[in-house]
Amino acid sequence: MRRLADECVSPFLVARLRDGGHDVLHMAEIAPGVADSDIVKRADQDHRLLLTEDKDFGELLFRWHQAAPGIVLLRIFAERPAQKWQRLEAAMDRYGETLFGRYTVVEDARIRSRPLV
Repeated sequence: MRRLADECVSPFLVARLRDGGHDVLHMAEIAPGVADSDIVKRADQDHRLLLTEDKDFGELLFRWHQAAPGIVLLRIFAERPAQKWQRLEAAMDRYGETLFGRYTVVEDARIRSRPLV
């Protein structure tokens, strides 16, 4: 699965995804400091699922109607990277390719997902 990880996503998660065979671009590596709207455009142009910890992307999609193939928002404390990985993996197992076209919020105790349309 092709992903674009926002620069706030930890290198640990990016490495775990890559180790699992996922094609991941990490904004911290390729273009740090880029505006959120440009990150969403890049995800849309490259048809990559956007992985972030920044709630502002939801506003770009729902309030400003910016197009994106799908977003996964991680809402788990940064000091628990193993927990983030377990929950992200659970979301990927549960939704698979259908993460595309959805806004998915991954939390400690639940996963919420809704269509982007």
